[in-house]
Amino acid sequence: MNPLPQTLPLVSDYRALFLQQRPLLDVRAPVEFHEGAFPLTTNLPLLTDEERHQVGVRYKQQGQDAAIALGYALVDAPSKAARIAAWADWTRLHPDGVLYCFRGGLRSRLTQQMLADEAGVVVPRVAGGYKAMRRFLLDTLQREAARQKLLLIGGRTGCGKTDLLQNVPNALDLEGLAHHRGSSFGRHAQPQPAQISFENTLAIGMLQREQASCILLEDEGRAMGSREIPPSLFTPMSQAPLVVLEASLDARVQQSFKDYVQDSLHEFQQLCGAHEGFVRYAEQVNASLDRIQRRLGGARYGEMKALLNEALQAFQAGDADGLHEFVGRLLVDYYDPMYDYQISRKQERVLFRGEREDVLHWLAQQGMLEDMRA
Repeated sequence: MNPLPQTLPLVSDYRALFLQQRPLLDVRAPVEFHEGAFPLTTNLPLLTDEERHQVGVRYKQQGQDAAIALGYALVDAPSKAARIAAWADWTRLHPDGVLYCFRGGLRSRLTQQMLADEAGVVVPRVAGGYKAMRRFLLDTLQREAARQKLLLIGGRTGCGKTDLLQNVPNALDLEGLAHHRGSSFGRHAQPQPAQISFENTLAIGMLQREQASCILLEDEGRAMGSREIPPSLFTPMSQAPLVVLEASLDARVQQSFKDYVQDSLHEFQQLCGAHEGFVRYAEQVNASLDRIQRRLGGARYGEMKALLNEALQAFQAGDADGLHEFVGRLLVDYYDPMYDYQISRKQERVLFRGEREDVLHWLAQQGMLEDMRA
């Protein structure tokens, strides 16, 4: 293969890349991509996982030159044309896209040259690749978390915190980014993103709000499922002022039933079909209840287990009363005592408390709703 030309475009303004939300073509191996990626990214690798492994073994046994030679040979394999065609198709769909590999070196340069030489397509390459963009985002998150004024929205389970945040400009939905509802019963049908991907998306969200006078976040614990808020953000969150959203028990039961029963069941059924989706949903709810057995205590857990399974059978036949009762019991017996303990330790940080309209009015008085979304 000919030496790489020096005229192909190079991009090094990472801030602009993320703020402009330019589509990204990741040519790393799939295993690297699944360990951590950016939003708006497509993985069309130069080398498969096995090919990357072969190059790594050759590097360890025979050194860099031998590994590079093997890499060239693998790239020139019969699958080369198919790979170039896939990249070219991607560029036609994303004319403003850019490509990268791990360090912005050999793999992305090879991809860039093959596209130019054999498909007639010129795509900018990211200088420093994934590693440099990741470093930029980690630095951004640390800087913005330390610089920004943060305000937390707290409240008991089911009071509608997430819905309220979606109506407030410059709010950041941590649970949405982590793809988890932030509780023992908060798993979605689809898995959570990798921790690194969550951090990347979180940092981009902070970057997009760098001009905000204040960023609103839900009052979260450190972990949301298997994903953790990075210390650079969680530490200032643990000291930030709070607004407490209040709602009646009936309203919270209705909201929780929608979130944890209707919406969750719909996700499973969309993924697996009506029957299998219900089975998978029932298994998840039972597993969630099992995880809090110790906190409930043996007798209460036994009662809740029986209630849940009777309610699921009735719900399948069209009767939702049992699941409404189950949700109410969970709120009163499990979630509310935990929340009451947690909020008792934060009283000095509470600036305001009230129901939804009261909180929105208070936020408006603070100048946070001028650009209220429709």
